[in-house]
Amino acid sequence: MLYFIICIIEVETSHTSKHSLLIFQIMATLKPSYANIYTSLMPDLSTNLAGIHAPNPFWLASAPPTNSGYQVMKAFEAGWGGAVWKTLGVPVINVSSRYGAINYKDSRMMGFNNIELITDRPLKDNLREIEEVKKYFPDHAVISSLMVDTREEWHQIVKDAENAGVDGHELNFGCPHGMCERGMGSAVGQEPKVIKTIVSWVKEVATKPVIVKLTPNISDITEPAVAASQGGGDAISLINTIQSLMGVDIDNFVPYPVVDGKSTHGGYCGPAVKPIALNMLKSVCQHPEVNIPVSGIGGIENWRDAVEYILLGASNVQVCTAVMHYGFGIIREMIPGLERYMQEKGFENISQMRGKALPNVNNWEQLNLNYKVIAEINEDKCIGCQLCYAACDDGAHQAIALTHTSRVPHIIEENCVGCNLCALVCPVEHCISMLRKDDGSHIRTWHDRMAEGDVPTTFNDPKGGGVGHYVPKPTDALKR
Repeated sequence: MLYFIICIIEVETSHTSKHSLLIFQIMATLKPSYANIYTSLMPDLSTNLAGIHAPNPFWLASAPPTNSGYQVMKAFEAGWGGAVWKTLGVPVINVSSRYGAINYKDSRMMGFNNIELITDRPLKDNLREIEEVKKYFPDHAVISSLMVDTREEWHQIVKDAENAGVDGHELNFGCPHGMCERGMGSAVGQEPKVIKTIVSWVKEVATKPVIVKLTPNISDITEPAVAASQGGGDAISLINTIQSLMGVDIDNFVPYPVVDGKSTHGGYCGPAVKPIALNMLKSVCQHPEVNIPVSGIGGIENWRDAVEYILLGASNVQVCTAVMHYGFGIIREMIPGLERYMQEKGFENISQMRGKALPNVNNWEQLNLNYKVIAEINEDKCIGCQLCYAACDDGAHQAIALTHTSRVPHIIEENCVGCNLCALVCPVEHCISMLRKDDGSHIRTWHDRMAEGDVPTTFNDPKGGGVGHYVPKPTDALKR
């Protein structure tokens, strides 16, 4: 009873703590009448992407996990908020095998490659199952992914999908293999004028929101993004897969995946592509001529990944490879993980956190050149592996030294440039920290120095940043 009074006080004063939320959660299991109070304290995970509503920001991307109504219903039952159906069009004939993977040390499928095309199932079967899914899950987002050729085909398939009850359409302008050779997929996504034209065709008949899925296989992702917006698109999704070869069978001289002794390039995805996707997301969300919401895709497999996407401007996220690796059950950790993060940061809904990191992403010339950090090694945590020494001496700035009396390296502060390579290679969490040494009182950027005429202009200019920095003599390497 005392806990209950404490919780009520905190609710009334709008100072809800994690403790009170936990107490309400426990009490809700004991007495159902407390459930509504607990629910009211939880952050709102519901999303609105250009008018497409979903109970949470976690969607399945258009891919093998959304190939059938069975799979989509199973995913919704597990807790997923939306699904983009495997791309509809004229059915294809797929090959066997279809997938390849990059394994890194103990991590399976760090990178994933597929040469599978769009659906090989008849359109009528897919539409019938879409209609059935919407009957069972009317509040979940079901999106048609579409890829056809002519204006007439676009009009017809959009009408068919809407008659089946979809909540929106995603135009697949990203597939980098097979379909692009037929003038579709990424062949469209690499031509902004064609994007604008096809989006306008779709908008002639669509009554549901239209999402334009972009290819990363392009120099500047903002050009097709602007075209999608100008064509009348309601939202953008990015990124689709990256054109790739996964490796080569060095005994039989054929790349993976092997199809009867031959292979082809495919689409690369999985955790390894997340940094590329985040950069493209940032570029689109910062561009002043886009002005439509973005659904983020690429390497998302846990709640932290989703938070990163949302902080860089995504309205929701789509997941594929992680489900193919671990199954739909990963949602059971993603939802509570996101809820806990939002509670800790004080976010009441997804909109409050969307884009919070964007103001902190600047061009290089706007970074503070006076900011100074150096490495510090915690001797109590150090295991003496000396990876930091090898990395720094061979791959960086020779700012770490060894002694004959200890396996623990030490930092040569006057040589340390604060690159933080040592902290990245260290296998022990928080063993190496980067400590700030400037007082933060004076910010000076490259842009500032350019304006003042205080930048190096000749090959041997004494204003160069490395002038005076210690570098061992070449012959010192021969003594080791």
